[in-house]
Amino acid sequence: MNIVIIKYNAGNIESVNNALNRLGVTAEITADPEKIKDADKVIFPGVGEASTTMAYLKEHQLDVLIKNLKQPVLGICLGQQLMCSHSEEGNVECLGIFPEKVKLFSPEPGQEFITKVPHMGWNNIHSLKGEILTPELNDQYVYFVHSYYVEVGPDTAAVCDYINPFSAALQKDNFYATQFHPEKSQKVGEKILENFISL
Repeated sequence: MNIVIIKYNAGNIESVNNALNRLGVTAEITADPEKIKDADKVIFPGVGEASTTMAYLKEHQLDVLIKNLKQPVLGICLGQQLMCSHSEEGNVECLGIFPEKVKLFSPEPGQEFITKVPHMGWNNIHSLKGEILTPELNDQYVYFVHSYYVEVGPDTAAVCDYINPFSAALQKDNFYATQFHPEKSQKVGEKILENFISL
């Protein structure tokens, strides 16, 4: 199986590759459009800032490429946010694969010390649906690091509650995405990656 991790100006690519290696899966890290289009599965990870990353994707024509992929595509963290329609981080229009919007967490006044931003650490996910978030993963804990969140909408495939309910995962057609980091979520994350690989 030919699995590609998209190489661009966002961190966390190597940790995703290492997680795949632990599963016995070899992936190629590349920005080559032909290799990305020819892959059986594509992973679009990311840690970074939305507006500068979107500018990079547009400059290298990766924005159009990603939107038009027909094979299974998995966005992770910033990758999920960039797949949405708009992000408050830099007030930028994103890829528009999912119609949901990305917003900054805003704790209630007086609650800032209880519900800190960024949302960092382990939290559980629920209300799962779709092929990669199988029923046994309901209410399991996964690892988050993010200050911005995706609203709950028609494409929400998992919900997490922190300050307010948000989309811990999305799915639409051949596009899958997680706000959390499966590559850092131990056995639960490994199962999600395995489910994606075996689609």
